Amino acid sequence: MPARLLSLLSDIESALLSQSPAPAEGAWDNSRMVNYQSGLARLTLGARSGENPARTLGTILLQAFDLADRSFCLKANLCWTDGTGTADVVHAFYEKPGMDWENEARQIAAKWAAGPAAAAKLEESQEPLAAAG
Repeated sequence: MPARLLSLLSDIESALLSQSPAPAEGAWDNSRMVNYQSGLARLTLGARSGENPARTLGTILLQAFDLADRSFCLKANLCWTDGTGTADVVHAFYEKPGMDWENEARQIAAKWAAGPAAAAKLEESQEPLAAAG
C-alpha cells in the first residue's frame, strides 16, 4: 500500500496546519520526501520568520511495511529539534477494516504539536499490545 504514504503524510501536514496555522517563530516552511521502493516518507517541519532562513522544528518519518499475515503496518517516528538536542516518540498502527486514516493523521499531528514531553507521556499511558501466540 505505497500510495498510503503520501496521502497520510499530506493528511498529517493538513491536520497540523489546521491546528496551528502559524508557529510562534513565523510561517510554516515544510518539505516532504517519499521513497516508495523503501516504504519511507519524511515531513520536515520548519518555521520561517521574515528574512531569516528557515529553522527546522522537527520531522515526522513514516515507515510502511507488510506484515507476515499480509496486513499493512505503518510506523510514525516523531522527532523534535530544540536547543537541547532532539526527542523522539514512535507510534505504530495497523490496518484494520474500517480504519479511519484521517483520524490517525490527526492523532499524529496532535502528538507532534503537543511537543516531546506531552507525546512521551501519552505513549507511556497507552496499553501495550498483547502478543498473539
